[in-house]
Amino acid sequence: MRSTFIKNNRRERRKTRVRSKLREISVLPRLCVSRSLKHIQAQVVDDLSGKTLAHASSTAKELAGDLKGKNKSQRAAVIGSVVAKAALAAGVTNVSFDRGFARFHGRVKALADAAREAGLKF
Repeated sequence: MRSTFIKNNRRERRKTRVRSKLREISVLPRLCVSRSLKHIQAQVVDDLSGKTLAHASSTAKELAGDLKGKNKSQRAAVIGSVVAKAALAAGVTNVSFDRGFARFHGRVKALADAAREAGLKF
């Protein structure tokens, strides 16, 4: 029980630290990544207006055909390209990357690389 509490506490501190640094140095919209054991989602958020400009999730029914038969990293890459295309359609080209509590490797890195290839700059 105590080790779970410590792990969750570290996670929250890491997330708070990452987000506070992003808010201090950047006025760009944030590309936020949320990851669970099974799914991944990304959204572009404008903190100044408090609005979500674009989003994509591995639970979306319209992406079910594209995600079928792929592993989790490949699914993250699809989500990254979809959210990048939606952000470009909304007129956003530059973002700051908010990885939250997750480390920058694996699925988070695959999502970021796919978003860069699709045209987002960060």
